[in-house]
Amino acid sequence: MIVTFRTKSFSDITMFGDIAVKLLKLMGHSGTVPGAVNAEDIPVYLDKLKHGLSLYREPENTDTDTDEPVVRLQTRAKPLIDLMQSAYENNDSVSWK
Repeated sequence: MIVTFRTKSFSDITMFGDIAVKLLKLMGHSGTVPGAVNAEDIPVYLDKLKHGLSLYREPENTDTDTDEPVVRLQTRAKPLIDLMQSAYENNDSVSWK
């Protein structure tokens, strides 16, 4: 599954569904897709996301057969944080599907 986050004031952000759901849950949302956050609720969800990311610890990688680098959840969340910050500054809602 692929999830695309949208707001009027920022480019669309597309990410893998498992990562998107994990980030939605960190911000205090149920993680359902599709979904939306009203403009007036953005600050609360954004603060919860940032706080959740500050406490999040990556699971240990036990797959020693791969040379692929691990991309941290904090790195994957950066575009979504930027989108939500733009939505907050422009009093826009955020939706995803």
